[in-house]
Amino acid sequence: MKGSEVIVKCLQQQGVQDIFGITGGAVIPLYDALYDHQDTIRNIICRHEQGAAHMAAGFARASGKPGVCVGTSGPGGSNMITGIMDAFMDSTPMVAMAGQVPVSFIGKDAFQETDMIGLTMPITKHNFQVRDPEKLAETLVKAFKLSTEGRPGPIYIDLPKDVQNATVKGSIPKDVTIPSYRPRVKPNLYQIKKAVTALLKAERPLIIAGGGCIIAGAKDALAAFVNASHIPVNTTTMGKGIFNEAHPLALGVMGMHGTEEANYAAVHTDCMLAIGCRFSDRITGDTSLFAQGAIVIHADIDPSEIGKNVRVDIPVVGDAAETIKLLTQVFLEEKGKDKHKGSAWVKALEELRQIGESHKARDVKGMTQSNMITQLGRFLKQEDIVTTGVGQHQMFGEHYLRRTLPRTWITSGGAGTMGYGLPAAIGAKVAVPDREVYDLDGDGSFQMTSQELATAKQFGIKVTPVLMNNQYLGMVKQWLDLFQERRHSGIHFSVNPDFVKLAEAYHLSGISVTRESELVPALQQARKADETVLIDVHVDPEDNIFPMLPPGKGLQHIIGGKAYFTKTWDEVRQGK
Repeated sequence: MKGSEVIVKCLQQQGVQDIFGITGGAVIPLYDALYDHQDTIRNIICRHEQGAAHMAAGFARASGKPGVCVGTSGPGGSNMITGIMDAFMDSTPMVAMAGQVPVSFIGKDAFQETDMIGLTMPITKHNFQVRDPEKLAETLVKAFKLSTEGRPGPIYIDLPKDVQNATVKGSIPKDVTIPSYRPRVKPNLYQIKKAVTALLKAERPLIIAGGGCIIAGAKDALAAFVNASHIPVNTTTMGKGIFNEAHPLALGVMGMHGTEEANYAAVHTDCMLAIGCRFSDRITGDTSLFAQGAIVIHADIDPSEIGKNVRVDIPVVGDAAETIKLLTQVFLEEKGKDKHKGSAWVKALEELRQIGESHKARDVKGMTQSNMITQLGRFLKQEDIVTTGVGQHQMFGEHYLRRTLPRTWITSGGAGTMGYGLPAAIGAKVAVPDREVYDLDGDGSFQMTSQELATAKQFGIKVTPVLMNNQYLGMVKQWLDLFQERRHSGIHFSVNPDFVKLAEAYHLSGISVTRESELVPALQQARKADETVLIDVHVDPEDNIFPMLPPGKGLQHIIGGKAYFTKTWDEVRQGK
């Protein structure tokens, strides 16, 4: 059979039922092979290759399985770069493929030749250029294996056109062995015992659960450990939803725009257990000021992350779920159950949380993002999925949407990619078609990939974009308001489309919300609809998201809070 047929057979063997992409000259053989398998693989035609990559990411984040995206040579492949980079930053399993000029033309600047191996090397877990047709099947199987085992990530495969057309004699292996790649899954028992000893001795212990806990499927294991230990839980943006945010010991997301109680806990803990978290600057601030005086236990499946950004006292290498299960076992063996139940530390954090909730109940009102997103949160079912764009709306969502289940909050964390929300929502809906999917977005972020409304319409993929429309690049505006004396440079969208008419141009429906009372009826109408309905919410452009970590400062210097971090930027800057 031809190389292109081998690719399709490999996709089928891996259980792939949907791929996202755009055809072109260098992948005509692959798409011709797909033509004969329309009953088993749906070829979702996107409107831009960046959208295809984000759809693959949304699919992966919702399902835990690798998403597959395809582009042609040259700009087809390079247009996927942003989405591949985003997947790399967030440890998202993905197999991205693009056509390439025939092998004999590589290195001769042929039409649409691009060094995709060079471009993707720093932003993929691994990449391949297949020059031998007999290596196609082995490469595809390796790609899917590498994308999911250990720390997940994107794999890129370069497919020269003549390799796709060549005759392949070999068979397709069911699995492959990669001798040099054997990620450690089981943690070291000695290190676990050291961690438990530190947690039992601590007076103010804290758990930080990151995205690695979601990847590992550690929801039940984490809940069991917390219920046994009564240690409060912070999450990162990527970990949001791994621990029920309605639980009394849930403090919410920590970091740049985290809750006051979560950041207070991070500042004052004397023993920090971080699991599946890479200690990015968004949660640490100035690392020289982070976890001062605290014992730091860092557990991660990727040993290169341990000690990279933050000093670590007790390193643990292993899968997050396996690590938490063993922690629980040893904790109970050491008679640690209920050790911290009702402690002064837990009571102080609960009091701080209650103060914060009372301020929210009093202050959240009008056509503000905080109020609109609070109303959205009350409307959502716990199994509904929320994707986001990037900007103020993302941080308001992080702060005001309460999520109780993993894989129901899908956002661009490490890369902060504007335009992520809509295509990620489409990909998530393809992965779990029986659940409602909402794209919480901003007018700036949404316009970067809004053409994918056509994809949603053509393939009957129902998602609900909810736009926080303030006619600004709101997050940049907030920084300029606070730190640049309101010198507004390059942030005002004085000309925006009529988003309702934009939806109608794609043969979809749109609803404009200009009053507080109109949002819930709009959401109800969208939920009842059989296809995508866009909701354009006109919000107050002066609404900013607080608390906030100022640039170059530590968590101790967070500003704009209501209960503890109450200083202004001027007071912090002046050392007050």
